[in-house]
Amino acid sequence: MTFLVKIFLVLSLAVSLVNAFAPMSRTILNAKKSTSIIPSKKHFAQRSQVGLHLKDENMTEEERAIALEKATKAMTAFSNTYIKNTGTKYCSDLSIPAVVIKGLAEHKVTLGAPLCPCRFYEDKEKEAKDGFWNCPCVPMRERHECHCMLFLTEDNDFVGDKTNISYEEVIEKSGGMMSS
Repeated sequence: MTFLVKIFLVLSLAVSLVNAFAPMSRTILNAKKSTSIIPSKKHFAQRSQVGLHLKDENMTEEERAIALEKATKAMTAFSNTYIKNTGTKYCSDLSIPAVVIKGLAEHKVTLGAPLCPCRFYEDKEKEAKDGFWNCPCVPMRERHECHCMLFLTEDNDFVGDKTNISYEEVIEKSGGMMSS
């Protein structure tokens, strides 16, 4: 694979991840003083106004932080088990699976399902209920094709040698998970 193709793939993944976390990052960037990466109650109220019925909209910040920690630990354990069961491996840059796992956990808390965080959805709630893009998504289950680069086969140019990632590594490599 040429260098330019590799650059294109990495940039495509980066754009997908930015799109997946755009609503949350706008909340963080617009905050006057933010010590938390957890979106504010105002953020959830705005999402509720556009017709989403999110699982976490009635949680306090503390309850949400606890739920997010629990979901992140569960998605980390799931990912490690799925790697073993499918014979796949993590990306050589562990920040990629860390951010994806964190995104899956975020969707598990907000939507009740681990919806792929690397895609754009017109209606996330509908997609989560449909299940096609819930991790592991249908393309991964059927063809071992992971758009997120979470589960990589040996023939992928970005495959690493790790088949396990810890909760602590997910937090560290994804930029942390602080509560206010």
